[in-house]
Amino acid sequence: MKITRETVEYVAHLGRLDLDPREIDEYTGQIDSILQYMDSLNALDTQGVEPTSHAVPVGCVMREDVVRESFTAEESTGNAPERIDTFFKVPPIIEVE
Repeated sequence: MKITRETVEYVAHLGRLDLDPREIDEYTGQIDSILQYMDSLNALDTQGVEPTSHAVPVGCVMREDVVRESFTAEESTGNAPERIDTFFKVPPIIEVE
């Protein structure tokens, strides 16, 4: 076993988690399984494999920054329930006494 019950209790204490004994046993088993799996991955021969930051190639998803026609202020506020000139009118959020 790579992790002990005491380690899980200590980390739960650091995280201010109030775990009951059943949860501590459950998490100890789960974390131990994860660490054993990581050990099996460490056993793989990765000699000559180039490190990558992503599993698949990533391209730029941003569009070109091009100036183009936009809505006018009148068109933007045209369907607003209430407006003042070309501004949206919204209910106040601060009450003044």
